[in-house]
Amino acid sequence: MGHAKTSYVCLPCRASYKQPYDRGRPHRACPRCAEPLIHVGSAFAAPPRRDIAAWRVLSVLLHAGVRFHKSCCDGPGYRPRTLREIRERKTYARRTGEPFARAVVRYDVP
Repeated sequence: MGHAKTSYVCLPCRASYKQPYDRGRPHRACPRCAEPLIHVGSAFAAPPRRDIAAWRVLSVLLHAGVRFHKSCCDGPGYRPRTLREIRERKTYARRTGEPFARAVVRYDVP
């Protein structure tokens, strides 16, 4: 039985790669541009390469430290899909003092 694969992303190329996860090899390079790949988790579904807005949202999420790992019974939970949702959560985080990484994955913001 083979090892489960997980997703890695190259933001400059807007490309996603499924590869076996290996703790002994934490750093991987993009086959196109040789930039470091970002480990995003096994529950990740890449947006289409042409959807630049979706890749911008993904970039904000990844730079905030949000990943797409599966939990025991369900997927990674809520993740915003539009820049408008990101802005709403950023405003909420500034207003309340909640860390942005936690505010950005809230399903609803008051």
